[in-house]
Amino acid sequence: MSHLNERSHKNCLNCNAEVHGRFCHVCGQENIEPVETAWHLVSHFFKDITHFDGKFFSTVKYLIFKPGFVSKEYMIGRRTSYLNPVRMYVFTSAIFFLIFFSISKQDDKALNTTVKGKSLEQIDAMDSTSFDAFSRLVTKGKPMTRDAFKKYIDSTQSRSGIHFTTSKYASKAAYDSVLRSGKKKHNWIERQLVYKELEVNEKYTNNQGQIMKAFTNNLMHSFPQMLFISLPLFALMLKLLYKRRKEYYYANHAIFSIHLYVFVFIILLVMIGVDELSELLSWDAGTVMGILLLGILFYEYKAMRNFYEQRRGKTILKFILLNLLMLVIMMILFTIFILLSLMKV
Repeated sequence: MSHLNERSHKNCLNCNAEVHGRFCHVCGQENIEPVETAWHLVSHFFKDITHFDGKFFSTVKYLIFKPGFVSKEYMIGRRTSYLNPVRMYVFTSAIFFLIFFSISKQDDKALNTTVKGKSLEQIDAMDSTSFDAFSRLVTKGKPMTRDAFKKYIDSTQSRSGIHFTTSKYASKAAYDSVLRSGKKKHNWIERQLVYKELEVNEKYTNNQGQIMKAFTNNLMHSFPQMLFISLPLFALMLKLLYKRRKEYYYANHAIFSIHLYVFVFIILLVMIGVDELSELLSWDAGTVMGILLLGILFYEYKAMRNFYEQRRGKTILKFILLNLLMLVIMMILFTIFILLSLMKV
């Protein structure tokens, strides 16, 4: 409720209905004077923030320590005391991916190839004299041509496991010529893969490190989309497993799935924190990580047991089936997004 003065006129400024009391019974708008001071705006802003935080943390408390409870409360209609599931998912996923992308920086040697402290771009910009001296430094006295140096870089990246194939065809026209001659017979998919390979190699001038960097960035930034797509599929699997429970609509399964995903985001944030702490203190966090991963599975089982209220044996069976089905689905999604990431390189 606002601290502004109530209007003397009893018509709603929003829908023009006659108002009985402080709030409109038609649209719910408060019947107050529309003129606000700067102080009112500031105080209203902080009130909304603290109200959101209060609901968020109280919902998180129940979500973590009482698996399935918040979903059940939402299903039976007790919702005012808890943060809206969709808002909660958006908020926690945004925080998770913001932190994830900020710390998930690949090793500079893997993503940005450097030789003796010089990037490939800096090496390419060297004049012939500087390049000759630099190549002798790399090979301990033996000079290299630029082509020989390029082959040296490719072989180094190949040994380190970072290698995208350099096409044996000089260009798209050369490849098409081979196809027309009948020396090679490729189907449509094979042709598209070769065309893409030629396009990528031309775009990045056969720089394997840059190709790997572009591919990795595309794949990493597809994770939010992959998880978002998997959520309704997870709810669909629950719908199929509990199809005899007519009182559970698809929306109920979706709410349960959202709350489970929120919990997973929270645990993953904890795991990120543990990993960073282990690097700082130089201690092995493998045991803690394993416990947290097992904790996610145990939480999922308890949430299913509490939300769907079935016997232990049935819940365990459906828990196993659900995770096997989702494993297959996630493998399919991961494969699709790998191909999409390759296509975006």
